[in-house]
Amino acid sequence: MGTDGARALLERAGTLTVQTGNLLNWGCLRKKCPATPGEEVRDCIQKTLTEWSSKVEQDLNQEILEVLECTVAQAIEKINPEERDELKVSAKLFIVGSNSSSIGDAVDLACSALGVAQLDSVIIAPPPVEDGTSFSLEYLQPYWQELENLVQNKKIVAIGTSDLDKTLLEQLYLWAQVKPSSNQVNLASCCVMPPDLTAFAKQFDIQLLTHNDPKELLCEASFQEVLRESIQDTKAHEWIPLWLLRYSVIVKSRGIIKSKGYIMQAKRNS
Repeated sequence: MGTDGARALLERAGTLTVQTGNLLNWGCLRKKCPATPGEEVRDCIQKTLTEWSSKVEQDLNQEILEVLECTVAQAIEKINPEERDELKVSAKLFIVGSNSSSIGDAVDLACSALGVAQLDSVIIAPPPVEDGTSFSLEYLQPYWQELENLVQNKKIVAIGTSDLDKTLLEQLYLWAQVKPSSNQVNLASCCVMPPDLTAFAKQFDIQLLTHNDPKELLCEASFQEVLRESIQDTKAHEWIPLWLLRYSVIVKSRGIIKSKGYIMQAKRNS
């Protein structure tokens, strides 16, 4: 048992999905308070992979899986259908190394993991723009169109954006069929909400939220390092993270978090 079996499975797979389950069920993470969102993601994925790999049996005849799912069974917690109306299921989706077409996969996996038909809100964080390219409406449009399709197909109720200034938020609002319901602002870049953004959001009923996520919550190098450390995978450099979804389940009447976790997907770039 252990990392040898996990490594054998990983070497045969083309896609890797990691689900942390409900982090509130992880006693070890409760004791340690990560300093940054990036550290939390890294810790959670590493612990999930380490725990999963320790339980994999080494069987040379085991089924070869193209899509390998790594989860910790005791941490998985689906929502009780009888409680669904009392809960708000929110997610922020970070696109890392893939195009907009993976948004549907991420939402489907989140719904499946939580046992729900739809997510109440999803905020999109597109991949950082390359040097020399500006963050524009054209850059955002394909991601937003995918989200709009999911709203129309009743997989998501409300969709939001991240780090848009007033000009870009206005451009998106005027162009979009499904209007943004929220916009996250990073307080590291501005200690006070810009007045023009506040006024526009108020006029069009867009909720302004704050966050402290870095531009890249999980970069390629960081994920590969986690793979190396948790599964001793010497071919970790072949794996590219595609997207990372952070979800939270909140009890509406009390405003407390009932569940939170991460789901991510990576592919072998060979």
